[in-house]
Amino acid sequence: MKVTIYTDGAARGNPDGPGGYGTILVYIDANGKEHIREFSGGYKKTTNNRMELMAAIIGLEALTKPCDVELYSDSQYVVKAFNEHWLEGWIKKGWKRGKNEPVKNVDLWKRLLKAKEQHNVTFHWVKGHDGHLQNERCDVLATTAADGDNLADDVVL
Repeated sequence: MKVTIYTDGAARGNPDGPGGYGTILVYIDANGKEHIREFSGGYKKTTNNRMELMAAIIGLEALTKPCDVELYSDSQYVVKAFNEHWLEGWIKKGWKRGKNEPVKNVDLWKRLLKAKEQHNVTFHWVKGHDGHLQNERCDVLATTAADGDNLADDVVL
């Protein structure tokens, strides 16, 4: 099955304020009908990169069977994170960010790697605010998630 995933995350720049991730899965069933499923969640005191990773992971983990996935994100961090060179270095080889600085988001990177291994995923970076439909979907998700404060809000559209 082919699935398109649009993701985004937003920390809103305020460490005490809401942040959130948003993911939309779009797929066509056997009868040719399009289905859309949206996942949004809010977090406090976290980073935008963590939001972006969560958005991609939630989308991939929601798929119960192996799929061909086109994943759109306006985050270069997510697209780079799924790059084999980065995955090999950060997770498998244990690269360090500095002399004594711990690698960030390792827990999410491991979840991301596990989710990626189950699907044939192609990643697309969508440049922000360029007027394209893919970017508009990403932006709407980020705003919805960041303005919400519900940690477990799954909505079937």
